[in-house]
Amino acid sequence: MKLSPSTGADGPKNLDWRVCIAPMMDWTDRHDRYFLRLISGRARLYTEMVTSAAVLHGNRNRLLGFHAAEHPVALQLGGSEPADMAEAARRGAEAGFDEINMNVGCPSDRVQRGRFGACLMREPNTVAACVASVRAAVDLPVTVKTRIGVDDLDGYDHLRRFVDAIGAAGCDVLVVHARKAWLKGLSPKENREVPPLHYETVYRLKQDFPQLPIVINGGITDLQAADDHLAKVDGVMLGRAAYQTPYLLAAIDRRFFDPGAPVPDRETIVAGIRRYAADQVAGGVPLPAITRHILGLYQGRPGARGWRRHLTEAGRRPGAGVEVIDEALDIVRRAADRAEARLAA
Repeated sequence: MKLSPSTGADGPKNLDWRVCIAPMMDWTDRHDRYFLRLISGRARLYTEMVTSAAVLHGNRNRLLGFHAAEHPVALQLGGSEPADMAEAARRGAEAGFDEINMNVGCPSDRVQRGRFGACLMREPNTVAACVASVRAAVDLPVTVKTRIGVDDLDGYDHLRRFVDAIGAAGCDVLVVHARKAWLKGLSPKENREVPPLHYETVYRLKQDFPQLPIVINGGITDLQAADDHLAKVDGVMLGRAAYQTPYLLAAIDRRFFDPGAPVPDRETIVAGIRRYAADQVAGGVPLPAITRHILGLYQGRPGARGWRRHLTEAGRRPGAGVEVIDEALDIVRRAADRAEARLAA
């Protein structure tokens, strides 16, 4: 399958990587992805990383279940055994995902012990074998998310050989976090912040591999920065900014995909997540499993602190339901009224 980075503008939106939301452990679960989809209909969503072993031996519905509204959504897999990765990918395809993404960027100790994630940058042939195996197993885009290097193996020549190997194996899209990873001495959180960003390395990759769609990731906090990157690569992937200040995504559809796309206001988004939460809570999901993802919706607006506090504290009440969201919204409205009155005085 040959993909063009411009395909989504003129064709199916599930073949567009212009704006993606990063897979983030403990954050981008199914509830968060539904919430983000209420804000942007076009940003490409990714699951938290799921190991191939978990998919093969765990609870398939819990691991692979998602709401139809989430499309386009990719399944990110972690693993290093080609046959297991292929079978896990087949199950992901059967579950309805739009893409299979391979994690070659996570530096955590747990991931290293399982021999996947960033440590696989040392084994380009292993990654290539997994890509080829998954490619043969599913009729979906097969993509890789990686770093620019690992430990002292951080020269451009190694990165270029790595990309050459996985490209030849059938990788359709490459997502590059523009930092290297330190496998020892830094926590996963520190690995997202301490190693310096080298965007020019990703730009250089795009120049050397013009036919391979390349998405840049790391430190992108606003849409102007995204615009600037898109002049040099095919897509951008937003991480923590999309989670901590989710309303940032409200302008994405109009700015990057369709000038006529509506921009949802916050209360419309709240109404949507309220309906979803009511259904989920009725099915046994604890309210905080959903509301923890929406704490940043009013970031920078009057009442933001009260919104966060009420959702967090009242959400713990025994039997808490969607009335907690209504109460938090009332706090925001009152704060906005007070702010408006002060401006008018």
